[in-house]
Amino acid sequence: MAVSPDPILVTVTGRDHPGITARLTGILSDIGATLLDIEQVVVHGNLNLALLALFPETRSGLKELLFAAKELGVTLDFKPLDGGAPRRAPGSRYVVTAIGRELGAKPLHDVAATLAAHGANIEKIARLSVERLSSVEIQVLLQREEEADALKQALLALATQNSFDLALQREGLFRRSKRLVVMDMDSTLIRIEVIDELARAKGVAEQVAKITERAMQGEMDYDESLRQRLSLLRGLDVGVLRKLAAELPITEGAETLIRVLKRLGYRTAVISGGFSIAAEALKARLGIDYAYSNALEVVNGQLTGRVTGPIVNAQRKAELLETIAQAEGVLLDQTIAVGDGANDLLMLQRAGLGVAFRAKPKLREVADTSLSASGLDAILFLLGITERELLEVA
Repeated sequence: MAVSPDPILVTVTGRDHPGITARLTGILSDIGATLLDIEQVVVHGNLNLALLALFPETRSGLKELLFAAKELGVTLDFKPLDGGAPRRAPGSRYVVTAIGRELGAKPLHDVAATLAAHGANIEKIARLSVERLSSVEIQVLLQREEEADALKQALLALATQNSFDLALQREGLFRRSKRLVVMDMDSTLIRIEVIDELARAKGVAEQVAKITERAMQGEMDYDESLRQRLSLLRGLDVGVLRKLAAELPITEGAETLIRVLKRLGYRTAVISGGFSIAAEALKARLGIDYAYSNALEVVNGQLTGRVTGPIVNAQRKAELLETIAQAEGVLLDQTIAVGDGANDLLMLQRAGLGVAFRAKPKLREVADTSLSASGLDAILFLLGITERELLEVA
């Protein structure tokens, strides 16, 4: 049976109910049409169905489709497409995830305008949240790969100016096949910096803060800054640290994130430049699989102001990520690293996806993506998991 060289786009709209797609594809099958593409979405009970097909040369079957549509109570339109069978559009595919308390027309307009300004064509928008429009996933085609970094920075600037988060990821198999999530502890998994709390208890908070500031300004490296700060804690009763570790304030969304990841078979780790007593307590409390941090030396129940073993600095964090991934048989492309400070930079760069969480500006600029307005459970949206799916594993 000869077929028309140009495909016809059949668009079906109307109130959704069972049997519409079955009836129409059945007619296409009966008349010998070649189905080239199909896409269907239902929005609040309203159907949008698109069928791209090559029809027999006589275009027989078009009347049958129209009659069927009338019986089904839907509207059906035809549009011939010149140029033969469709070809895959050139370019690179990315996913933009928008997360906020309440997204509306203005935020989504700003996102769409930013995408357009960088030559990114929107191919699909899907809602990830359930009751409120608080998270959407936008699939885009970026014509020029070299625009990706500029687009990421533009989205970051847009998110910074507003009260929502925007993440840009390369679409592909590894985005949906992450298996290991490693996280910093202080100001990431928990809402405090443990060393600052210990400094307050010892009465040396101001001195410790000055050393921290010098390190942040690049006047000394992390190892030296840690040694100097710890020396100020010499003589502090270890019971202060143990009491603090038992009452760590967990960051919003952390418990949900870990619980869902465990239910889905992910492995999790805390890799911290903080202290092992706190990290081990957090590991036990949340059910985390691995915990690596600095072990403080204790003599006669008091801190000596020294660590035992290697200091968990930026390089060590990146190495530990690789060690855990290798032990679990996971590719680095299948890992996610989450942190907030300069000490997390190498770890985030080494991971398949580096997430700067409520981070310092410098880390936000170089990380793959940034979350500032959301809780840690927003990372689940970055994996493409919908809120409805989260309810299934809650």
